[in-house]
Amino acid sequence: MNRYYLYISILLGTGAACGNSQQRPPQAKDSIITETDTLNKMVLIPGGAFSMGADDSTGMPDELPKHTVQLDSFWMDEHEVTNTEFAAFVAATGYVTTAEKPISKEELMAAMPPGSPEPDSSLMAAGSLVFTPPSHAVPFDDVSQWWKFVAGASWRHPEGPQSDIKGRENEPVTQVSWQDAQAFAKWAGKRLPTEAEWEYAARGGLKGQLYPWGDEPLTTGKPKANTWNGNFPYRNTQTDGFYALAPVKTYNPNRYYLYDMSGNVWEWCADWYDAGYYTKEGNTHNPAGPDKGYDPADPGPDKRVIRGGSFMCSDEYCRGYRVSARMKTTPESGLSNLGFRCVRSIK
Repeated sequence: MNRYYLYISILLGTGAACGNSQQRPPQAKDSIITETDTLNKMVLIPGGAFSMGADDSTGMPDELPKHTVQLDSFWMDEHEVTNTEFAAFVAATGYVTTAEKPISKEELMAAMPPGSPEPDSSLMAAGSLVFTPPSHAVPFDDVSQWWKFVAGASWRHPEGPQSDIKGRENEPVTQVSWQDAQAFAKWAGKRLPTEAEWEYAARGGLKGQLYPWGDEPLTTGKPKANTWNGNFPYRNTQTDGFYALAPVKTYNPNRYYLYDMSGNVWEWCADWYDAGYYTKEGNTHNPAGPDKGYDPADPGPDKRVIRGGSFMCSDEYCRGYRVSARMKTTPESGLSNLGFRCVRSIK
């Protein structure tokens, strides 16, 4: 499966879907255990059992049924990987991201229906999908109204060649594919979280709650996360202090001291996405994470799980900031609202 699949289907798998610092809330425990890390402080997530899946009637079918999952303890990055951290990886390795590589004609034609005419050369340029909001209300069933492929868009130039990350060093890195996130994690001696690990950590020890902070509605009280305020996708009142991305650690962490487990950017998980996974007998949520290669001849899953919602989520459009919300996109996807954080198993 190549990047062009994403462009010709516009888009995402996500899009069918989607301040001021505050005082920290009381901790769940008397002390918090962290691990020294030169890139991103890691928090020890204590193992245990939890009920995975939707906690209320508004949950989507792929969040049901709720089921018990047992996990071992693991380390997790306290915040999303930043531009500074990703730049350190690139400087050390010379890594070139998916979005920075042009698409070959053969690659592109393989993704198109048989008999399709040869595509314009502009569609084979290196680039990525950029959030380009309209100035007026549009139907939610046409995500091409607010997403556009921009040649030259990459993690270094998130909105295209005329943009850069100067002054945005502490924002989450975006326009990175699943493969890019995997490469970073391997270099850092870590891995991507499984879907179960991600949800367990996002809940922060709370039981039966909708959000990382509990059940209080997103729009009640002080800003709790970086989401869309106003009318999506054309009017953002910036009640939470930001139009698009926010620096990591802007809002209160959850009770495990993890930041931005809701909003800001969607986060890659290790797992392939399966809408009916929770209903399958023998589902064990393997802590190592499923990692088979995609075979075009195999009708199985072709998208990876992403979690947590983003700055584009709102109650009227995308409620991806709920702890049980599941979304997916192709592994080659690079998006303005998609990043990642890492975990490490206890050895």
